[in-house]
Amino acid sequence: MSLPKLIFLGLLLCSLHSFGQELGDQLPSWQEGMMDIHHINTGRGNAAFAILPDGTTLLIDAGEQDPTDPRTHSLRNAPLHPDYTQMPYTWIARYIRKTHPQKDKAALDYALITHFHDDHFGSYYPGAPLSASGAFHLTGITGVGALIPIRKLIDRGYPDYNYPYDMKREAVRKKAEADPAAWQYYQTMTNYWNFIKDQQQQGRQVEALKAGRSDQIVLVHQPEKYEDFKVRNVKINGTIWTGEGEQTFEYLPQPSPTEMPSENQSSLVIRIDYGDFRYYTGGDCPGIADLGAPAWQDVATPVAKAVGEVDVAVMDHHGNRDAHNEFSVRTLRPSVWIQQTWSSDHPGHEVLRRITSEHLYPGPRDLFATNMLEANKNVIGPALEKAYQSTEGHIVLRVMPGGHEYYMIILNDNNETHEVTGVFGPYQTKPKESTSLK
Repeated sequence: MSLPKLIFLGLLLCSLHSFGQELGDQLPSWQEGMMDIHHINTGRGNAAFAILPDGTTLLIDAGEQDPTDPRTHSLRNAPLHPDYTQMPYTWIARYIRKTHPQKDKAALDYALITHFHDDHFGSYYPGAPLSASGAFHLTGITGVGALIPIRKLIDRGYPDYNYPYDMKREAVRKKAEADPAAWQYYQTMTNYWNFIKDQQQQGRQVEALKAGRSDQIVLVHQPEKYEDFKVRNVKINGTIWTGEGEQTFEYLPQPSPTEMPSENQSSLVIRIDYGDFRYYTGGDCPGIADLGAPAWQDVATPVAKAVGEVDVAVMDHHGNRDAHNEFSVRTLRPSVWIQQTWSSDHPGHEVLRRITSEHLYPGPRDLFATNMLEANKNVIGPALEKAYQSTEGHIVLRVMPGGHEYYMIILNDNNETHEVTGVFGPYQTKPKESTSLK
């Protein structure tokens, strides 16, 4: 048995005897052959830092909400973690540096922005700090990118940013000037485009996700050692992988004044495969159409058809009430659900009922949340308390070499020591014949 595995078995036994107390152990460092995905909790949106089996690194989102918005500091929202001495982009960058295989020489081989909402990529606001070059403001991904080099940035719009409407058109700018919220969003996008220009001047790459492909996000250090690893691009905007080969189809309608896909419906989706292990993440994909709205507003159904059964799933849209319809839950059927939360309505009660229902799929499943606000605990009550293994902290998924088993580790999010507060597992990866391996 390998040393890392022995260490984690020791941590597991310790947690079984001491769970509920401060364990105080440090997370054993990533070792080659492992896959770690750190779901970083700042309380301001999504950020997941992945160290792939050969040391290739990938950041999925870097949320940062507007600190000048009264809601951000209201009881509806989570507090900033670990504290208010730094902005969220700095906390994300510091966490990455601490856990990165290269430490002070940390760089991101890839950064993926699922869609253009502040809790996924940042928000411009008056007073946001300027970059050293003065070319852009630091918030979310632009702040992280100023502190840690991003070799390749992937989003849903590059280079034209014309879906579902032409964001760069002069008429859009003029219309936004008349609406404070629209104008702030336009400034956020402009700031992001300025960041991209600055990145390209430094020789870094920017691309749009290519749906259906498994050769865009690849291992860059020792790919020949891990031929059973791949990242499958499932969806960009309305283009969705069929689940076969690299074939895709167009699902969302051609945008028009009467049929305009939302930012959430345009979210990127990927599936990470390591051996038989499968991990799903899909931004804010909705699975429930609004009352009286067309069925195409549900993008979770065609996505689930392509993705198939997984071991671990990140809840769409933070578990909000429009996420994960019955078909999605029945099809993905993960053993572990991860919820990146920041609001008092995460999760929706009806979503919790679906993802915990053994009518939709049999067997146990464990739920983990980065933040669970007291308001939601009070409203949902015992059903929520019984469903979750952990409701606070950084959530680390550690897949052991070969992808046959994995652990869920919770780290303290109130300091930068990040001591281990809980260890769950080992979970056994589902055998290949029971997954939708495509």
